[in-house]
Amino acid sequence: MTSLIPTDLLGFWAEWVRPSAGLPTVLWSLLLAAAAAAGHLVQRYMGMPKVVGYSIVGTVVGFAGFEGAVWPLQGISLFLLELGVAIVLFEAGGRLPLRWFRHNPMVLLQSLLESALTYFGVFWTLHWLGVPDPVANPVALMAIVASPAVLSRVVMDTRASGPVTERALTLATLNTFYALALGYAQAGLLERGPSGLMNKLYPVLVVLGLSFVVGAVLALALRSALRVMSPTSENTSILLLALIGTGAALAAHFGGAAPLAALIGGILLKQLNPKPWAWPRQLGTAASLLTMLMFVLVSIVAAQGDWSLPVASLVLAVIGVRLVAKIAGVAIANPGSGASWKQAFWVGCAMSPLSSIALLIASNFATASPLLGAMITQIALPAILVMEMLGAVLATVAVHAAGESLKPWTPEAFARVEERDTQR
Repeated sequence: MTSLIPTDLLGFWAEWVRPSAGLPTVLWSLLLAAAAAAGHLVQRYMGMPKVVGYSIVGTVVGFAGFEGAVWPLQGISLFLLELGVAIVLFEAGGRLPLRWFRHNPMVLLQSLLESALTYFGVFWTLHWLGVPDPVANPVALMAIVASPAVLSRVVMDTRASGPVTERALTLATLNTFYALALGYAQAGLLERGPSGLMNKLYPVLVVLGLSFVVGAVLALALRSALRVMSPTSENTSILLLALIGTGAALAAHFGGAAPLAALIGGILLKQLNPKPWAWPRQLGTAASLLTMLMFVLVSIVAAQGDWSLPVASLVLAVIGVRLVAKIAGVAIANPGSGASWKQAFWVGCAMSPLSSIALLIASNFATASPLLGAMITQIALPAILVMEMLGAVLATVAVHAAGESLKPWTPEAFARVEERDTQR
């Protein structure tokens, strides 16, 4: 009789149990809850931006063997990452001051010079260390990027504003534009033999052209919507998210770059609607959730890389050369740009973060060629993980050292204790 009890119980519960979203959804929900708590604690007790807490949680889970993110990225995880990046870049494109370049063209020269120095510095360093050129080239392209997502979170958490902050965000947006156009185009040529200049430029023009078409349609649709809808309306927020998501899916489907299309869409919308436009409160909450998910996903995937000693030496070389190249590029073109040498140095330091955009480029290379992609990700994934956290810390230091943060460096918890002591 006792042997029949478990069977009866199972049969009883089978009638009541209903299929749900599944265990992976539960795990991701708990993971995001842990990341939100870690981000709050890191900011409260360490004075660091919340993205550091997000990355720590993702790193721990990734090293523990969490299988919720498959490499190379595909399916829903790839779309969510592209959507999160697209939202960040759409906002960054809407803030890109194109008229500033007319009055201060040296800023554009700083962007071109620091991107070129970063690419050639990383490429030649890896070539000198014995890395094959088909592997060194994609890693050097990824090194160009200074993550606007990390920088925007640092600026938000520190409440920073000023010339160093604005210039770092502008240069990060520009070098992201270069890296996306070149990276997505080069991924399609990875397994082809040597080709002429025109054969190399053609894929870049295709990616730029398709992304521009999708971005232009996105900007026109939003411009039409803003004529009849309030920018602060909840419906406008939903429409904006839906259109960005649609544009990201269409750009990736037709062969363009989803993040690049969103960036171009933001730039064009700024030109069509030059009035100051802030993100609606409802959109900010949804964008924050997607951004948190993006940082956690990046750190989980990056933690799955090869962490051997030979790879560590290459990663440290890439990180060091990249940081020096960015500081040097900004400093060389600094005369006539309206910034002091000290400000130029801190701008270069603030541009050190790597994150989701570099991971998307790496995923494209890994999908295009499994063999070469594995060699590329051996170097790229550890570098992305280290510079997602270390880059956020360096950007925070740069903002505080430049005196552009409205929040004191003292962690929030200790600042409240000091205020209480002062009141007593």
